[in-house]
Amino acid sequence: MPCSAITLSLATIASIIAVALLAIAFATDNWVYIEVKRSNIQDYLSSNPNVQNEALVDSVNTKYYYYTRTKGLFRICFPKERPPTVKTYLSPVETHCTNINYFIPDENNETKDFTDDAWTRLHMGRSTIALFILSFLTVLAAFFTGVTGCWRRSPSNITATAILMLLACLLSAGAMGLWHAVEFYEKEKVVGEEYYQQWNSILQEYTTTSYDWSFVLAWLGVMFSLCSSFLFVFGACCLGSEKEREQLNNVQYIMPVYPQKQQYAYAGYAVPPPQAYPAPYYTTGSTYGPYNY
Repeated sequence: MPCSAITLSLATIASIIAVALLAIAFATDNWVYIEVKRSNIQDYLSSNPNVQNEALVDSVNTKYYYYTRTKGLFRICFPKERPPTVKTYLSPVETHCTNINYFIPDENNETKDFTDDAWTRLHMGRSTIALFILSFLTVLAAFFTGVTGCWRRSPSNITATAILMLLACLLSAGAMGLWHAVEFYEKEKVVGEEYYQQWNSILQEYTTTSYDWSFVLAWLGVMFSLCSSFLFVFGACCLGSEKEREQLNNVQYIMPVYPQKQQYAYAGYAVPPPQAYPAPYYTTGSTYGPYNY
């Protein structure tokens, strides 16, 4: 089997896997798992009445960040208890979720009191979504150039596909980088009461955060995109060398054509041996030549 066929097949499989992983990660809500040990918090408040106050108890029972949840790019979901004051709906995987607000548009001017750090976090969150969408559009363009290149056996089209897949990889990797920057701001900067820096010390103590499977799929999708790009480059090189070998093989079958010496006869008389110039050709009824009647 030719080298190009194997390499292009592997590149196609890698690109399909990359798109599937990125699409699943993009659409699901299990990037971060935030476990809040509510029973421990309630026990602590019960055993320490001096720290128990009405505002804290009210927050424990109403604020969503006092509940165990998973967080994605678009939704916050509650796999266990649900906060009674938050309006939720069933996601496609039958989990009660609420949407993350990116304030597009900000109809009620809710961002007027945002700090600079809060604005930075918001812009980076929006950019994360935008870069993922651009990476999907780039993969779509790579699909068309790849199909054309395989159909026409064109190294240039396959090279363009490799460049587009590399661009998709960079865009998705940039989106992941911005997502990590958003995570950093949510933990280390003052960007809202629902984030770590403004949590009550009791909540900070009894909350654990870990990456979930959607996050893992996203990074695997980035790596498969990079592998696909390299494989398309190797496929283009293999295809180019195979076409050169085919052209060399075709040249060997081209036979040289030499002029042939022919003899002409008229009325039973043989023409003399070939000369430097061919003898004049006479036809019946010609007005020239010795046989004009």
